[in-house]
Amino acid sequence: MIQDIEPRVFHNVFRNKQAGPEDLFLSYQDDCVLVREDKDKLWYPSFSDYAATHPDLAEQAQFLFTIDELNYFLVDEKGLDSVPGWVYASSSRFRSEKKYWRSFAGVVGLQLRRWYDNHIYCSRCGAKLERSDKERMLYCPACALTVYPTISPCVIVGVYDGDRLLLTKYADRGLGGFALIAGYNEIGENFEQTVRREVMEEVGLRVKNIQYYKSQPWPFTDTLLAGYFCELDGSDSIQLDEEELAVAVWMQREDIPEPSSSISLTAEMMDVFRRGIWTGACGQGD
Repeated sequence: MIQDIEPRVFHNVFRNKQAGPEDLFLSYQDDCVLVREDKDKLWYPSFSDYAATHPDLAEQAQFLFTIDELNYFLVDEKGLDSVPGWVYASSSRFRSEKKYWRSFAGVVGLQLRRWYDNHIYCSRCGAKLERSDKERMLYCPACALTVYPTISPCVIVGVYDGDRLLLTKYADRGLGGFALIAGYNEIGENFEQTVRREVMEEVGLRVKNIQYYKSQPWPFTDTLLAGYFCELDGSDSIQLDEEELAVAVWMQREDIPEPSSSISLTAEMMDVFRRGIWTGACGQGD
């Protein structure tokens, strides 16, 4: 999955530090990220790359995180693609980059940029928020409100019936690839209750034997995904919520398509069921 960047190590501990010449920075324009034009991989700029044209760029840079010993910063300067050799590329490349540490850095940076952009003013009193120099937090100097990065919990649900897995396609995304039941955790629910509710709401099915599989940070949508497998309980007749889903079908294990990408928890869950690694009642196979 996209966060599996071993042997590299992601360090999210906040540091109040000045950027150095060899540190990397992430610059975004709408939903695009600044990268080297002549590279076939996500090659982010260092401050030394812009020393001649933007000598003061590091002064206002915001520290983000570290991967191994390499520091990443956020830069808000506009027009950085005017420097020859650098272009803004679509963030869709985060999904196709083979070196996961490059895509993970870019998409976590995008998540944090989105958080900063969405919290410029205090939601309580309207004053301008300021950035803490002690932790990754915004605070209001007028009313003392504190704001931390947005993370929304969500479940991914693999509903199975023997050797069949329930596969879906979202209503608002055309007829692309298959997915699993998914939905956000609501106030007052534990994850197991969310699983039961989402399955009932989207396909009208009851489930039992809910078993936790694995979790995944998903910076694309500010979510923390919790994956569960659960067994059909009763009738297999699907009552489709057409506002949420375009398709919901039972598919035999051997007919499940091999995933084209392994960056997501959804793709991994479908694949471990397809290959018999997850065998239903006994969980992980031998």
